[in-house]
Amino acid sequence: MKFALIRGRVSTTSLFVIAALGVAIGLWAGARWMSPDPAPKTNIAVMYPAPLGVPDFTLQRADGKAFTAADLRGHWTIAFFGFTHCPDVCPTTLAAFKQVWARLAEHGKTEKVQFLFISVDPQRDTPEQLARYIAFFNKDFIAATAVDEELTRLTRALGILYLRVPDQAGGYSIDHSASAMIIDPEGRRAGMFRPPFAVEPISADILALVEAR
Repeated sequence: MKFALIRGRVSTTSLFVIAALGVAIGLWAGARWMSPDPAPKTNIAVMYPAPLGVPDFTLQRADGKAFTAADLRGHWTIAFFGFTHCPDVCPTTLAAFKQVWARLAEHGKTEKVQFLFISVDPQRDTPEQLARYIAFFNKDFIAATAVDEELTRLTRALGILYLRVPDQAGGYSIDHSASAMIIDPEGRRAGMFRPPFAVEPISADILALVEAR
């Protein structure tokens, strides 16, 4: 199992890649010691041997409302961490998820799934910025962020990494894990989708997960 750190197009930081791999292996090994929770067969989704818990957290949605761990319950949640100034990885991912949503709508399953975009750039990604950004892809997607302390606690628990990297213009970009987390209707980490995000197999996998619950 491998997490990739992405900055802009294709960028990796070897230390963080090694750390991410270690986190992933730890999650996988930890899950193997838990009681198995059978999951349907999937095409490209990497499902854990058993679901893992998600800690309590509080994010601020683009609409100003709070988004907490309780809001994960009752839906399959596909959570992706990124930032609105990301030049191509984040918009490409969200564009793919927009197409996945359309496939789910064709099958009448959108009420059982939610897509969650969590910004790891709270300094620039205000609620207003997040609202404009996510609406470009799909008004039904949820966008949220939090202060760094809350983000760090949540991302570490999920095995997600992000790192701000200064640029030559005096600003910064962000290296971040590119996988999308799969959270089950009980609010537990059930698996992940890893890039590249192919619309048809992802759609098929989500439909399989929905049909199984």
